[in-house]
Amino acid sequence: MAKGKLYLIPSPLGADAVQTIPGYVVEILHQLDYFIAERAKTARHFIKATGPVKPFAELHFEELNKRTPPEEWHTFLAPAKQGHNIGLLSEAGCPGVADPGAQIVELAHREGIEVVPLVGPSSILLALMASGLNGQSFAFNGYLPAKKPELIRRLKKLEQQSARWRQTQILIETPYRNNGFVTEALQQLQDRTQFCIAADLTLSTEFIKTQSVQQWKQQKLPDLHKRPAIFLFQAWSIER
Repeated sequence: MAKGKLYLIPSPLGADAVQTIPGYVVEILHQLDYFIAERAKTARHFIKATGPVKPFAELHFEELNKRTPPEEWHTFLAPAKQGHNIGLLSEAGCPGVADPGAQIVELAHREGIEVVPLVGPSSILLALMASGLNGQSFAFNGYLPAKKPELIRRLKKLEQQSARWRQTQILIETPYRNNGFVTEALQQLQDRTQFCIAADLTLSTEFIKTQSVQQWKQQKLPDLHKRPAIFLFQAWSIER
């Protein structure tokens, strides 16, 4: 029996943004009966918004998040071994990128299950595209330390690397800590460093702006509390 495939299905970056999902992705989504998702509730809401052709009673969901014991991961791929295709969904954006889904993808490769990535919104790439910062050399650093001393050290180290390699540094933060993070980052980074805030990407409240740290300090900052955001910066180098 031929094994099924693992489809990596991008999700909208926020409510009422289902139009950002390509039509061919929706067609594949509607053919699937088995899903692995960070939260089944979010996955069902997304699928419902696409106008599914199958009743939800026929769909099967497994949850993969930080509370899922590693010993359960292999059971999520059992349908593929029986010839069924599986859809892997993130809470928002692309599965496997800043997302626990990477664990299942790695396991699928080890077990000989074909992995098929599908096109869709990625907040990281959208922010980089819109920032005007270096898109030839960049690094996604995920979450920085929450404690202030470690955060300061990390920011300064990343800024040094950015200046040395002319590299864009990309970061995310827990949404309820966004405002505090921006305030601290602007205090620690050099005035000439270019800093970009990209919030609510693809939504009606989208905000994207790049300017120097010094310029940010001279104006009122946007309220980013509980808004999904990406932060990018590029330090000034001698070559520039």
